[in-house]
Amino acid sequence: MEMVIAFVALLALLFLRVPIAVATGVVGLVGLAWFQGWSPALGQLGIIASETVLSYEFAVIPLFILMGNIISRSGLAEELYVATNALIGHYRGGLAITTIAASGGFSTFCGSSFATAATMSRIAYPPMKKFGYSDSLATGSIAAGGTLGILIPPSIALVFYGIMTETDIGQLFVAGVLPGILGVCLYVCAVLYVVHIRGEKSGLGKKASIKERFAAIGQLWAFSLLVLLVLGGIYMGFFTPTESAGVGAVGAIAVTLIRGKFKWSSLTGALEETAYTTVSLIAILIGSLVFANLVNISDLPYHIVNWINSMDLSLLGVLVVILLIYFLLGAILESMSMMLLTVPVFYPIVAEMGMDLVWFGIIVVVATEISLITPPVGLNVFVLKSVISDVDIRTIFRGVMPFLVADLLRLALIVLFPIISLALI
Repeated sequence: MEMVIAFVALLALLFLRVPIAVATGVVGLVGLAWFQGWSPALGQLGIIASETVLSYEFAVIPLFILMGNIISRSGLAEELYVATNALIGHYRGGLAITTIAASGGFSTFCGSSFATAATMSRIAYPPMKKFGYSDSLATGSIAAGGTLGILIPPSIALVFYGIMTETDIGQLFVAGVLPGILGVCLYVCAVLYVVHIRGEKSGLGKKASIKERFAAIGQLWAFSLLVLLVLGGIYMGFFTPTESAGVGAVGAIAVTLIRGKFKWSSLTGALEETAYTTVSLIAILIGSLVFANLVNISDLPYHIVNWINSMDLSLLGVLVVILLIYFLLGAILESMSMMLLTVPVFYPIVAEMGMDLVWFGIIVVVATEISLITPPVGLNVFVLKSVISDVDIRTIFRGVMPFLVADLLRLALIVLFPIISLALI
């Protein structure tokens, strides 16, 4: 009963637009005080705060955020879009496919769905509008492409999951590669369906010459080098995730210098934005860990395990129940709130049943990714609306529906075939 009250109080605070860090922290602290008294509760808050800030694993977050902020100011996203457009932009639906591919590539460095959606909306929407793409297809492909930022490593969501569950972050990053590529492929199929089956408007872009194609591809040396440094270093075992984040941040600055696009104003702006984002994420993580301690002290996972065992469900049945809960929450909560609220409850359950926590982490992140384009919240849709104000919100939601179906198919494949997530580990 105490945990029912805690969850109701937390949801009420979130509905009242209380910041998630404050909501989870206050409910968790009051709950701990109820079970243990104020002195032990405040002591736990101090320990969690200090251990989180001083954690070696947490250093990966500001470094990857800094790398993404530097790259977003270096023009690399525009070059990635231009190169992809030079290859396929002249086909029907080619600009939408270009947007999906460029979003997947940009999210490799960015790690943020919101930043990916905001960046690509400024780059991709004007040319699609120019060549006669329908608003629903143009905005739908941008909003959906932005969700790739939450999974394709480096992913802030995977870092948070790894810290909360004490799962190897490097393995989580490697496990996210194939599901991310699968997501890009299924999104491309969704574009082809919309264009060729539903017959939505999608004008042909300008066909690039062979010389222009090679020139555009040649500009991707910086992108390729950073991918090899960051992901290749983790995969080959040369760097830990934290070390690779440092290498990536320094590499991003070096690449920007070499390409002659370094500006002190851009660097200071990237540092300021990184500091602001990092402090926000630290507050969110501390609040969520306090709430997670409350969940553990209340023995809620133990009681849920007993309840599930009484129904004699298989692991697949348990996953179906968990995913149904995610779909319900995804309609009313944003992705990070949902993830931080549920992971402390669910991961002990699946761990008790012998499930690989890396595999479960990918499932959780894909499920929360779906919530980014799910009505009525769909935060990627609202990010897009804030940038492209002249398109009706209902048009954007209509445009993301084929991509939502593609996401559900990918989630089903990942659940049914764990090898998709675990093959590269």
